[in-house]
Amino acid sequence: MGATPLVALDRLFPPDRFQVHGKCERFNPGGSIKDRAARSMIEHALSTGELVPGVSTVVESSSGNLGIALAQLCNFYRLGLICVVDPRTTAQNTAIMRAYGATVEVVDRDPETGEYLPARLRRVRELLRTVPDAHWPDQYGNEYNALAHHHTMREICEALPKAPDYLFLAAGTTGTLRGCAEYIAAEGLPTRVVAVDAVGSVIFGPPEPWERGHHRTIPGHGAAVVPPLLRPGLAERVVKVTDLDCVRGCRSLLAEESILAGGSSGAVVAALLDAASRIGPGATCVAILPDGGDRYLDTIYSDAWVESRFG
Repeated sequence: MGATPLVALDRLFPPDRFQVHGKCERFNPGGSIKDRAARSMIEHALSTGELVPGVSTVVESSSGNLGIALAQLCNFYRLGLICVVDPRTTAQNTAIMRAYGATVEVVDRDPETGEYLPARLRRVRELLRTVPDAHWPDQYGNEYNALAHHHTMREICEALPKAPDYLFLAAGTTGTLRGCAEYIAAEGLPTRVVAVDAVGSVIFGPPEPWERGHHRTIPGHGAAVVPPLLRPGLAERVVKVTDLDCVRGCRSLLAEESILAGGSSGAVVAALLDAASRIGPGATCVAILPDGGDRYLDTIYSDAWVESRFG
């Protein structure tokens, strides 16, 4: 797990002005960056006795990738898993979780907020009260989620001649953001962090009036609650992208670099394309690409789906 490749994106971002490298997290065993957080949280809980193989059941909320990462680990460590998802989770993702032996529950939008995350978290808390020996890793508040990404940033720095000038990453639980930013601060690196959020998300503050009414359909970044892991000042800049921006970013990455990437990767690419005119000559940028696109063939890479959503 980890040691994922860092590849130059020279076709999409010609290096005559600045250079961009993509950190391809799809090459983790479970297919996404969430493998890192899942392993960190589960192995810590095993080491403290909070989880007991053959006895404990993990209960967690996920939009997809963490659920797969947990399903793989729980299968390996002989732990039960109940994963609470919502209708945005792709059919492929739920099928993979079930193949590993997980129980998958699908919830609808929270009636008060119109969002899925509050409904998922409410169901998690209900399960914790009723399922014997249940354990909630709580990816939104677990410090071991963030700690896993000290290693992610270290890998990036070790793969380059010097620390990058910019790091672009998607923000959801903010575990990746916090872990990478903490490593940058601890090492005194000059890297500027750009967090990519979704239009309508509340992570970095209430949505602007023009964002209200925007319902996100592409999972992986953004949130309807402020994650407890978030700390002030982790990102120098926040960029918000729409679902259509994600689709365009994914398809640009595929067309120019032959990289089939997931929705949050498209969000990061879209943010980089938007920022290109403001990045100084000779700069080195790293874009963390959280997962692959093979689980989005019926959505992002389906012309019929895109036409039905965006016209």
